[in-house]
Amino acid sequence: MGNGSETSGIHSSISKHNDIIFGVVYSLFGFFSLTGNSMLLLVAYQKKSMLKPAEFFIVNLAVSDLGMTITLFPLAIPSLFAHRWLFDEITCNYYAFCGMLFGLCSLTNLTLLSVVCCMKVCYPSYGNKFSSSHSRILILCVWAYAFVFATAPLADWGSYGPEPYGTACCIDWKASNQEHKAISYTASLFVFCYIIPCSLILGSYTLIFLMVKGSRNAVRQHLSPQYKGTAVHSLIVKLSVAVCIGFLLAWTPYAVIAMWSAFGDATQVPPIAFALAAAFAKSSTLYNPMVYLLLKPNFLNVLTQDLSVFQTKCAMMMCGSCKTSVGKPSSVHMEPKSNQGTNRSGDETFECFAQYPRCCNVGHIDVSPPVAISIVKNPNNGTKSALAVHLVVYSSSIRSEAETMEDPLGSSSDFQKDFV
Repeated sequence: MGNGSETSGIHSSISKHNDIIFGVVYSLFGFFSLTGNSMLLLVAYQKKSMLKPAEFFIVNLAVSDLGMTITLFPLAIPSLFAHRWLFDEITCNYYAFCGMLFGLCSLTNLTLLSVVCCMKVCYPSYGNKFSSSHSRILILCVWAYAFVFATAPLADWGSYGPEPYGTACCIDWKASNQEHKAISYTASLFVFCYIIPCSLILGSYTLIFLMVKGSRNAVRQHLSPQYKGTAVHSLIVKLSVAVCIGFLLAWTPYAVIAMWSAFGDATQVPPIAFALAAAFAKSSTLYNPMVYLLLKPNFLNVLTQDLSVFQTKCAMMMCGSCKTSVGKPSSVHMEPKSNQGTNRSGDETFECFAQYPRCCNVGHIDVSPPVAISIVKNPNNGTKSALAVHLVVYSSSIRSEAETMEDPLGSSSDFQKDFV
């Protein structure tokens, strides 16, 4: 199966204390990755009919990250706490294969997403022709690309084996010092699965940054007149920096350590360095939900819509003055606050009621019949010192702002929906 190493009886080469720490860290990674990517997929499923071409890559990215979480963490975590690899050689190959498949798929997804974003912003004449069908075809190519490099060690081009720290499996990097096939595979993997993707990501987002910074008019033509281009500029920069930093932080340490082991003196590479680099690489399953779920307003709006009913119920419970019933009118009577000193405007009497939507975190209330207001003049000074508001509600409906809230960056252009 392309693996000459025996994995039975492999013990960890780092201290048990460090293994326990890594086990706890992996457990946290697994929990938050499972939660974040599942939430992202749930949102995508609920708005599947509204998905734009670029968003297909985000969904596929969540699938690959979730696949890595489900297949790797349940094997790595118990092995770390046991201070040794608990499984056999076949499971070792399975672990290494899944790590390569889902890891390369995630990296390739980020690469294609950056290229698509670059086309949308810098070359709109081509980017506007990009459709959902193109996204599906490219996603199939992503999986095929990752599958080729992941199955190559099983076909005797390279090999899988235990990691130097002993509680996980991946490419047998030491074999590159001994076998010509392993050398060619490692070199190809480094060039086509790290150098090229990293260069494309950095190049694409650099072009986007320069385009937005140097010619804001080219960006404003995609926006509604009421929105400022600075908002788009800010979000584009944040998204670009987040993706680039996440990519580099997650995979660069492991790539450096792997190349050091493959083309240098493998005996000089500390096992703890491999363990740390592998932990950084697996943390990439967290970066993607953080970037694309937290920084994309349209995803958050869908979650807001789903929570609108719950928010409304909470608001009704917290605001005791808001009571609705069917067929029975209810009234709200508000007495004026005592004014000392200067006579303040009568509008101030509405302050409590005007603040209701913001205090209760809900939208507005449509009432029928409308509010009946009676103003009683003070017979002494003739001022409007008493105000009785009778709110007659026969049937009230609370509508959440989220149902009608537009994308903060506008909803009139595909550019905003696809990229921002």
